[in-house]
Amino acid sequence: MNIFIHELKAYRKSTIIWTISLIAVFALFMSMFPAFSKDADEFKKLLEGYPEALRKAIGLNLGNLFTILGFYCYALTFIILCGAIQAMNLGTSIVSKEVREKTADFLLTKPVTRKQVLTAKLLAAFASLVITNIVYIAAATVIASQVKTAEFSMKQFILLSMTMFFIQLMFLAFGFIVSVLARKLKSVLPVSLGTVFAFYFIGAISATTDDEAKRYFSPFKYFNNDYILKHSSYEASFMIVGAVIILLAVAASYFVYTKKDIHAV
Repeated sequence: MNIFIHELKAYRKSTIIWTISLIAVFALFMSMFPAFSKDADEFKKLLEGYPEALRKAIGLNLGNLFTILGFYCYALTFIILCGAIQAMNLGTSIVSKEVREKTADFLLTKPVTRKQVLTAKLLAAFASLVITNIVYIAAATVIASQVKTAEFSMKQFILLSMTMFFIQLMFLAFGFIVSVLARKLKSVLPVSLGTVFAFYFIGAISATTDDEAKRYFSPFKYFNNDYILKHSSYEASFMIVGAVIILLAVAASYFVYTKKDIHAV
């Protein structure tokens, strides 16, 4: 419990910064929505000039773009990208920061097992993401209610917002296993950015095709916004695959960490 509290306090500043940043990005997009929806015809003519492949890659759906939920779907493309970087940073730093700061050997001399150390640190990172998403969704709901030009489904709004949390969990798991496998990381940011943007571009490329199988290669495409708006639910197959990926990554991280030699320097 002491490790959990210590880690949670260590993440406090970054959690606050990321939460405020995500809300700020959302507020920036939503501030443009009233003017955007007012001149919908002109914007639609302009966007129709863009190649269809490009529109798919960046998440532009002209069929619902001028509704608040459709516009939110487009904004989520960038909001989730930021959220994924936050989660990847957290995951990658779980173990690597102890080696980088030369505190790994000190931590492991305490009367706790390696599994207990990992569990406490992972739970702290998870709690940080939970706090971020609770505050973000609460703030986003208030902002969306202020700028709406018509009534919208709050259930669909929450479902769309929650996709960020699920994607963050996948990147937290990716970062976790990277943190365990890497002998020493001088900085987690290059690894986090490289991984997140690699998956983002894979997802953007897969969006230009009609091959559903390619969606499995990028967490960013596990949640189809159009499907959510139509069915008010998630696609079960992608939810199952995402859960399996998270469980496998976490299980592999525990297995490797309990067997590996810990280098403090």
